[in-house]
Amino acid sequence: MISNYEKLTRCALTGWIALFLMSWLCAQGRQETTPKRFRSFMTGNQADVQRPTKPGFVLMGGGTDVDEAFRWLIERSGGGDIVVIRASGADGYNPYIYKLGTVDSVETLLLENREASSDPYVLERIRNAEALWIAGGDQSRYVQYWKNSPVADAIHELARRGVPIGGTSAGLAVLGEFSYAALKDSVTSAEALKNPYDEKVTLEKDFLKFAPLSGIITDSHWVTRDRLGRTLAFLARIQKDGWSRTPRAIAINERTAVLLEPDGAARVVGSSAAYFLRLSESPEMCEAGKPLTLHNVSVVRVSAGEHFDLKAWTSPEGFVYTLNVIEGTVRSSQLNGSLY
Repeated sequence: MISNYEKLTRCALTGWIALFLMSWLCAQGRQETTPKRFRSFMTGNQADVQRPTKPGFVLMGGGTDVDEAFRWLIERSGGGDIVVIRASGADGYNPYIYKLGTVDSVETLLLENREASSDPYVLERIRNAEALWIAGGDQSRYVQYWKNSPVADAIHELARRGVPIGGTSAGLAVLGEFSYAALKDSVTSAEALKNPYDEKVTLEKDFLKFAPLSGIITDSHWVTRDRLGRTLAFLARIQKDGWSRTPRAIAINERTAVLLEPDGAARVVGSSAAYFLRLSESPEMCEAGKPLTLHNVSVVRVSAGEHFDLKAWTSPEGFVYTLNVIEGTVRSSQLNGSLY
């Protein structure tokens, strides 16, 4: 027979097990409903420092990062606190930037949903930065998480304070007045030329507003991923939709960056080239379901070590040629027929 003591012990044990299971289930429910806000990765001094900064923009075309561009960013930060923001990935930039030059700290903020864009810690760290870097990844998350958010306001505050700002790949895509948001996956050049109103051609405006990049859309991985055709479609759409009468584009290849001064003076660094495109007339055909026809698009190819003036839209060293699009097919004025 079971003694009264054993009965009481078993009842107590059963009760404790039931209480543990209820607590565990409640915790799981909280984990599922509590939003995942952000993660921080810190290298260097946790405390904030204040250093004099110089304004400027680093426009990087993706692929292998350009050391010279990051050294330029570090120099303009005054060796202060550099903040990296992204929506995916981890802290890969921390050791890379920290070893390139003397900085107080490098902090990566991984903002995993829109709620993170209102977090007090996130906003404080961005506002106190001496340089800001927007990493690559998926720009659709940047648009969905940051557009019209306190994070966007904080970025604009940095620009007004004269803090250098840069981005690569997806981070580059959101720096212009106009941006390709990639809200429905990435569009290819063939798709965009065949139909400039393809559902994948998702364009945004006024996400970030920096005076030197007014009227401009940016694109990355340009030659490597053959993105010329889609950039031409973007320009045609921007003009046709009434966003700008003379839209322009800065398209940058991998392992290459444009170092941009506030007055529009730019220098290309790295191992490839940047391309500066401008529409000179309205598209002849830019309608849904029909191939694009577009004439006399001016292109200036500026190689590493050369310069470009965004205000005058000219280069003392760059190579100038013209592109035409005839029923979705791009043709070049270069003697060898090269599009790039």
